[in-house]
Amino acid sequence: MSTCLICDGVGLVRVMAHDGRWVSRPCECQEQQREDRRFASARIPERYRDYDLDGYDFFPGLDPSLRRAHQTARHFVDAYPVDTAGKGLLFTGSIGVGKTHLAVGVLRRLIRDRGAKGLFCDYRELLKNIQNSYNPQVSVTELELLQPVFNAEVLVLDDLGAQKPNEWVWDTVSLILNTRYNDKQTTIITTNYPDAPPGGGAQTDAERAAREQTLGDRIGERMRSRIAEMCICVEMKGKDFRQTVKRASFA
Repeated sequence: MSTCLICDGVGLVRVMAHDGRWVSRPCECQEQQREDRRFASARIPERYRDYDLDGYDFFPGLDPSLRRAHQTARHFVDAYPVDTAGKGLLFTGSIGVGKTHLAVGVLRRLIRDRGAKGLFCDYRELLKNIQNSYNPQVSVTELELLQPVFNAEVLVLDDLGAQKPNEWVWDTVSLILNTRYNDKQTTIITTNYPDAPPGGGAQTDAERAAREQTLGDRIGERMRSRIAEMCICVEMKGKDFRQTVKRASFA
């Protein structure tokens, strides 16, 4: 790390108070270091590290829901924490519409502007790590893995519902969401599945076989109902950015 040019690495600067006395106060580099530590603790993946609300681009022909989602994200940051009262956001939509971009953008802005202590958590990776903790050769316990998820002031739970559902998955999701709900912690969720109950209204066997799966199918209706209390639903529609604007090339 480079030495601060203001305090020369001491961490304090001398300033004159209103009464004419010279006093010491923390250098501005100390706040920057605290902010850097908060960002490091958030564990935002390298691919998403530069995602910001100001960098969410709009192109001609984009679905109006994306602009509304961006405005909701900004309003949420402005209202945090007093007017949000422990509520979070649920970004729903098909792949590649920018759900993770907005979720990380909100997290970064709350860390930077509100001094929040946050955590980014990939849903599938978390479940995989928990399952791995049952291996007797692994020293970390399930509780040790879940404690940061429980305690995070702001949690981004990315790609909820991506893991194939079973009773164990539902129990784990229930434990995470209920703990954060009871503690009034802010949870920001992204999911590729529509916010609808299990079955999605299908009546016949043919309709059930052909229909799109819902968030209720993936995490259970009880937990979908819990999320309705915890989070403001933000629906995002549009084409996959990764197949158009962000498509890989050597250009």
